[in-house]
Amino acid sequence: MKEFQGKDYLLHSEYALGLYQEFAEHMPIFDFHCHLSPKQIYEDHRFSSIAEAWLGKDGAGDHYKWRLLREAGVDEELITGKGDDHDRFLAFAKAMPSFLGNPIYEWTHLELKRFFGIDLVINEENAEEIWTRCNEKLKTLTAREMIKMSNVAVLFTTDDPVDDLRYHDLIAQDDSFSVKVLPCWRPDRFLHIGNEEVFRKAVGELENRIGAKIASLDDLLGALSSRLDFFASKGCKATDHGLDTLRYSKIDKQSAELAFEKALKGQQLSENELDDYESYLLLFLGKEYQRLGFVQQYHIGAIRNNSENGYALHGVDFGYDACGDIEIAKKLSGLLSKLESESALPPTVLYCLNEKDYASLISLMNVFQGKGKGYLQLGAAWWFNDHYDGIRKQIRVLMAGGLLSCFVGMLTDSRSFLSYPRHEYFRRILVDEIASLVEEGRYPNDRKAIGKIIEDVCYNNAIDFFLK
Repeated sequence: MKEFQGKDYLLHSEYALGLYQEFAEHMPIFDFHCHLSPKQIYEDHRFSSIAEAWLGKDGAGDHYKWRLLREAGVDEELITGKGDDHDRFLAFAKAMPSFLGNPIYEWTHLELKRFFGIDLVINEENAEEIWTRCNEKLKTLTAREMIKMSNVAVLFTTDDPVDDLRYHDLIAQDDSFSVKVLPCWRPDRFLHIGNEEVFRKAVGELENRIGAKIASLDDLLGALSSRLDFFASKGCKATDHGLDTLRYSKIDKQSAELAFEKALKGQQLSENELDDYESYLLLFLGKEYQRLGFVQQYHIGAIRNNSENGYALHGVDFGYDACGDIEIAKKLSGLLSKLESESALPPTVLYCLNEKDYASLISLMNVFQGKGKGYLQLGAAWWFNDHYDGIRKQIRVLMAGGLLSCFVGMLTDSRSFLSYPRHEYFRRILVDEIASLVEEGRYPNDRKAIGKIIEDVCYNNAIDFFLK
């Protein structure tokens, strides 16, 4: 029986352990998709307690944990509500043994070890000791310290086109913090016009930001283009799209204009009109990204805000999203082909929330290669898939259908500063998969070649892909 999260955690042989210690363990982290707050990074946020650090505060927190606590029967007041921090932590500790087999159980204990130096297994009996020791450590363990302790070299935040990016400026001017923190453009509110209220609010905020009226589609495109130039001036290198429903139709500007005008008036749009508008805007944005040298990322397949009661009570990003089962292959093929034909296909990372779509993504990805190493990427196991089996499956599918050696690797996709051990979790699984190929005689014991692949996937490929 192995020691719980010992030195050979997730590694099934001495050979795998050696590879991990020599090539993976020391590599820096490039977190190219997360939801950390630039304001909290700049202000070097101090957490009031371990409850805030783990469970969040004032509606900002880790919905991975919130979902499990609801399933465990914990009262909402102790999850996302105004419950006392001590009581919230005790409820979390009491529920922890029931998280058997869930990645939150393993991640939480990794965080406890790596940031707080605590080897205890969390439960109701030792909760008070953990509460006291963590809170004492948090007197000096600030947001920046968490980032630096994790050996993070670069991270991208997630930013709306109307953001002023002032905190990115302030971070860049602060010589005491060496980690590169760059914005990442996320234009979802302007892309998905099916929610007319959200869309019109976004257009109004954009008007205020640029100081001009947006009355036509051309006005919107001009405003977005100017904001993209602004983001580029602040060091932005990448974009991200939440394509919950993948839309593609014939590209027709007149149809897109009509859809835009209806949405601006608050009128309901047909599915065809939604397709026409989103298709046109994705093509326009692809051309802009190509012009600016940006990478685009497509996160495909979430069903959001499924609970009407939950949405009414909390709003978005409170754990009421789910994995969709939409058909994506044909429309994604059409979209990528159109972008390519218009010389508007930038380097692209394709993520899917339903693992049934891996084969479609990887086969389409390799149709549109040819402009450089790994020009299109199969993204890491994402959201509901970034667990032990999900990560292994993504790695195996990628090796079978493409080149693991070109892969840009893992990301946290997290709002928590304590989430960086997820990179360790990924790296251990990655190395174990590679070691098993050698041990099964499927790849030679060429330590130089193997080491380079491990280091590239852990860090180097992402640097070359996003920052070249």
